[in-house]
Amino acid sequence: MQSLKSVLDSATGEGLISTEQAGRLLPYMEARGVVLARPQGGGALDIAGRAEDRIVAPVEDTEAPRFVRGFHDVLITIGVAIAMAGVWGIGAFVAALPALILLAEVLVKRQRLALPAVLLTLLFVHWIFVTMVLARDEFIGKPADPFLDGLLIVLPFVVLLPLFHWRYRVPLALSFWFLSLAAAGLSLVFFVLARLMGSADIVTEHPMLSAGIFLAAALALFAVAMIYDLSDRLRVTRRSDIAFWLHLVTAPALLYATLCCVFLGDFANDTLFSSNKGLRETAVIVAVVLVLMVIGLVIDRRAFVTSGLLSLGLATASLLQQMEAPPENYVFLTLLIVGLVVLTIGIGWPHFRRWSVTPMPVALKEKLPPLR
Repeated sequence: MQSLKSVLDSATGEGLISTEQAGRLLPYMEARGVVLARPQGGGALDIAGRAEDRIVAPVEDTEAPRFVRGFHDVLITIGVAIAMAGVWGIGAFVAALPALILLAEVLVKRQRLALPAVLLTLLFVHWIFVTMVLARDEFIGKPADPFLDGLLIVLPFVVLLPLFHWRYRVPLALSFWFLSLAAAGLSLVFFVLARLMGSADIVTEHPMLSAGIFLAAALALFAVAMIYDLSDRLRVTRRSDIAFWLHLVTAPALLYATLCCVFLGDFANDTLFSSNKGLRETAVIVAVVLVLMVIGLVIDRRAFVTSGLLSLGLATASLLQQMEAPPENYVFLTLLIVGLVVLTIGIGWPHFRRWSVTPMPVALKEKLPPLR
């Protein structure tokens, strides 16, 4: 894809603008999010990464999902969902894969329809899972060790998703592959540790070690998402779409891995999501959620805001319970408070982001998405 600089250099070479004007225009246009866009209709770039370049107006929302082009895509997607439901009901998983591949070849490989590509990727993931579970039950039975069982279920995703992505270039498929790698790595690590330590339930017996491993996996996923994010700060290529899907998984993983480290007792006793928290625990949860929201503001990813809604709701409900509010009141008060927080952040997002990013060093700001 042509860069803004190369376009301005070409304009200078043709005598349309002077070198000095080009030098002044480049930072001005980058700061306002002027990008090289897709041809009319859009969508192909999300899957194939190829499009004619032309300068367009500044992007208003750099995180806008690019998998819906119009009602045509929606109609086709509805048709795919209904047809695949029929195929699955008649031929089960045996007929589902050929039908899925046929639809992917026509709708994704040839017509490059983005929304059907997302649905077909989800259906492919579902097919792998169901097939592996059936094969496991039929040939080897369910292992007693949950980590070995998880490893057996996840390994086919590690092998098959790269092939699906290589063929159809769907960003969601690559994001699922990174997630399956993390899940396979976690299952393998816990399986080996349980054997070495002779532990029947390593999470309960070693909560600090387990929480640390979960946090390391979440940070690794976050690092991968940021590599894709920072490589496309203007968010005009497939790398941004891959980062979008990765952040949807990384944000809640990072939040709950952090809470596991903070509340080791609740993590070991499987009461992490209990609403019976004291004032101190509630304050800690709110603080962690706020930190992740600030991270989301800085990198311009709203997934870090939505990932904390469940925890924020539980913390708010717990706080209202401590104040001895009637149950019929604190439930609706919780919904009202969380809703107001979401609306406030959503409406004021550009302003909050400007307040968060402006004080940062220039070298760091140049790597982040431009302010709007």
